[in-house]
Amino acid sequence: MEDKIINILLIEDDQVDVMNVKRAFKKNHIANPLYVAENGLEALEMLRSHDNQPPVVPKTRRLILLDLNMPKMNGLEFLHKLREDPQLKPTPVIVMTTSDEDKDRIEAYNLNVAGYIVKPVTFANFAEVMSTLNKYWTLCEMP
Repeated sequence: MEDKIINILLIEDDQVDVMNVKRAFKKNHIANPLYVAENGLEALEMLRSHDNQPPVVPKTRRLILLDLNMPKMNGLEFLHKLREDPQLKPTPVIVMTTSDEDKDRIEAYNLNVAGYIVKPVTFANFAEVMSTLNKYWTLCEMP
């Protein structure tokens, strides 16, 4: 049963959005392990194995929820690094951002994201998005 668990890494610098994701998970009874990184650099560190140490986010069945606008390494820079790494390249990524810019959306899809969601303004809409995502990752076959 453990191989069915999808570990979710939320890469988000806004603590209000982190709280909203956690609240939406709880409201929708989403029990997936949730890990949080505040920027792309921290996320890459968490995903990569270290000598004699297991990765912080277990390798089996991962999904990344990615914000684009972050300090140190933004979401698009992170995506470039992720796709350059042979071990991490197949990891599914769903962008969740306030950016509705066509150039960001196009670049994200060119980097093989599984989805691009503009963050809802209200918590009710946010919870609905999380519910839909939960159905998606529950039903879909993931590596």
